[in-house]
Amino acid sequence: MTEQPSPEQQKRWEWRMFLFLTVVLAPAITVGLVTAYGFAIWFSQLLMGPPGS
Repeated sequence: MTEQPSPEQQKRWEWRMFLFLTVVLAPAITVGLVTAYGFAIWFSQLLMGPPGS
Protein backbone atom coordinates (compact mmCIF):
# COMPACT_ATOMS: atom_id res chain seq x y z
CA MET A 1 0.00 0.00 0.00
CA THR A 2 1.06 3.60 -0.53
CA GLU A 3 1.67 5.77 2.46
CA GLN A 4 -0.41 8.94 2.78
CA PRO A 5 1.68 12.13 2.97
CA SER A 6 1.45 14.21 6.09
CA PRO A 7 -0.59 17.43 5.92
CA GLU A 8 2.65 19.45 5.88
CA GLN A 9 3.98 17.46 2.93
CA GLN A 10 0.65 17.78 1.14
CA LYS A 11 0.59 21.54 1.64
CA ARG A 12 4.19 21.89 0.46
CA TRP A 13 3.40 19.81 -2.65
CA GLU A 14 0.32 21.94 -3.38
CA TRP A 15 2.35 25.16 -3.10
CA ARG A 16 5.05 23.79 -5.41
CA MET A 17 2.45 22.70 -7.95
CA PHE A 18 0.71 26.09 -7.76
CA LEU A 19 3.99 27.93 -8.33
CA PHE A 20 4.89 25.61 -11.21
CA LEU A 21 1.53 26.19 -12.86
CA THR A 22 1.59 29.97 -12.45
CA VAL A 23 5.29 30.66 -13.07
CA VAL A 24 6.16 28.04 -15.70
CA LEU A 25 3.16 26.38 -17.32
CA ALA A 26 0.73 29.30 -17.80
CA PRO A 27 3.32 31.59 -19.45
CA ALA A 28 4.59 28.73 -21.62
CA ILE A 29 1.08 27.94 -22.84
CA THR A 30 0.41 31.63 -23.48
CA VAL A 31 3.61 32.07 -25.48
CA GLY A 32 2.81 28.91 -27.43
CA LEU A 33 -0.70 30.10 -28.29
CA VAL A 34 0.47 33.54 -29.39
CA THR A 35 3.24 31.96 -31.46
CA ALA A 36 0.81 29.53 -33.11
CA TYR A 37 -1.59 32.38 -33.92
CA GLY A 38 1.21 34.46 -35.43
CA PHE A 39 2.38 31.49 -37.47
CA ALA A 40 -1.16 30.88 -38.73
CA ILE A 41 -1.49 34.52 -39.81
CA TRP A 42 1.92 34.47 -41.48
CA PHE A 43 1.21 31.21 -43.30
CA SER A 44 -2.23 32.31 -44.46
CA GLN A 45 -0.70 35.50 -45.88
CA LEU A 46 2.00 33.43 -47.54
CA LEU A 47 -0.64 31.37 -49.33
CA MET A 48 -3.32 34.03 -50.01
CA GLY A 49 -1.30 37.21 -50.17
CA PRO A 50 -1.46 40.24 -47.93
CA PRO A 51 -4.83 41.66 -46.84
CA GLY A 52 -6.54 43.72 -49.53
CA SER A 53 -4.70 42.21 -52.46
